[in-house]
Amino acid sequence: MGRIVVGVDGSESSVKALHWAVRQAELTGDTVEAVNSWEYPATSWASMMPGMPEDFDPQALATVALTETLEEALGAEGAAAISKIVVIGNPAQSLLDRAEGASLLVVGARGYSGFKATLLGSVSLHVTQHAPCPVTVVRG
Repeated sequence: MGRIVVGVDGSESSVKALHWAVRQAELTGDTVEAVNSWEYPATSWASMMPGMPEDFDPQALATVALTETLEEALGAEGAAAISKIVVIGNPAQSLLDRAEGASLLVVGARGYSGFKATLLGSVSLHVTQHAPCPVTVVRG
């Protein structure tokens, strides 16, 4: 029994990738690990933002967003069967790190990024070039 890693950022493309990964896991008997990654804004952006409230917890917000996306896409029972991983870091690198030892890495063709006009998003392009395991890019 292996592990399928899927990137889930809440975008329509990542939800399609999630559905694909779950169906693949049903065929192979693998487990599914949904990964959401977040980063603090770059220094130039941070200097333009007002101070963050003391109780601001981006890790908790990302965890809630991932859980809600899984429950909306798969229902409560389906979401409960998925391992949820939320990490701080670059999304592409976070997926590559989690894909170590995985049987498959699944990503959507485009997520929430500034590269909407490209055929493949920057994350999917990067992971297809550097992944330690096979990669499936789910297109819309």
